[in-house]
Amino acid sequence: MITIIGSINLDLIARVERLPAPGETVPGTDFSTAPGGKGANQALAARRAGASVRMIGAVGADSFAGQALNLLDKAGVDLTQVKKTAAPTGTAMILVGGDGENVIAVIPGANAEVSAPDVASAGLGRGDFVLLQHEISLTAVEAALKTARAAGAVSLLNTAPFHADAARFLAMADYVIANETEFDLYVTRLALAGENREERMRAFAGRTGRVIVVTLGGDGVMAATPEQFFHVPAFPITPVDTVGAGDTFCGYLAAGLSEGLALEPALRLAAVAGALACLKPGAQPAIPLRAEVDAVLPKAG
Repeated sequence: MITIIGSINLDLIARVERLPAPGETVPGTDFSTAPGGKGANQALAARRAGASVRMIGAVGADSFAGQALNLLDKAGVDLTQVKKTAAPTGTAMILVGGDGENVIAVIPGANAEVSAPDVASAGLGRGDFVLLQHEISLTAVEAALKTARAAGAVSLLNTAPFHADAARFLAMADYVIANETEFDLYVTRLALAGENREERMRAFAGRTGRVIVVTLGGDGVMAATPEQFFHVPAFPITPVDTVGAGDTFCGYLAAGLSEGLALEPALRLAAVAGALACLKPGAQPAIPLRAEVDAVLPKAG
């Protein structure tokens, strides 16, 4: 069982020929809505990877809530611990440029209502896997990491979006998953020694005894454990939309580890899934099924 504790949003997506500069207005070509939120995206990815998944989070008592939960419900994610609040369902305003790159503004809404008591009622047990992100309060994230540690559960923390204050509890997670920008920002906060990213990752793993995973976009993914270092190349694609790639990677990585894969093959599985998620527009609609990933995984070496 994988428990995802995190955000649930409805994405409002506008497509433009190119992303605007500050103060600039550019014409759009298309508008759509899709379920999103880093927590919900990762829950759907883990479920489509074949794992049993439950979601802990919050939505509003509004028309956006049903849309935000639609694909999770259809996929069979356990939603019994998703609560409704007086705050509106979280939203994300997304601009996608013609080259597939994007900019995103997130309005937390009900996600800010996810709290330590919600985590305490999760009933985590030994051998469970817990996946977290930074789109709910850091207090709730820290409480979840402590609860997972006490229960003997395996915790994975995705450090998106970056919060400087989260540096205090990164080492509580068994697996820390950051993109290259986030990791580089934490280097100063954590005073990690080293001349390059690999040395700094090794320093983090050596100091904490944890695993650090850093995604590099088109350059693949690197990971450091206290004993080993891995570099998994990216699966080559021409991206259409990169919005859900990181969340797909996280969900598939959690699923791979929960089914007993060693770290390197789990990273390869997740890297291919993340690449395939870039071939369709939107976050959750683009998350591939396990059969699609398995079909191309041999080509990824």
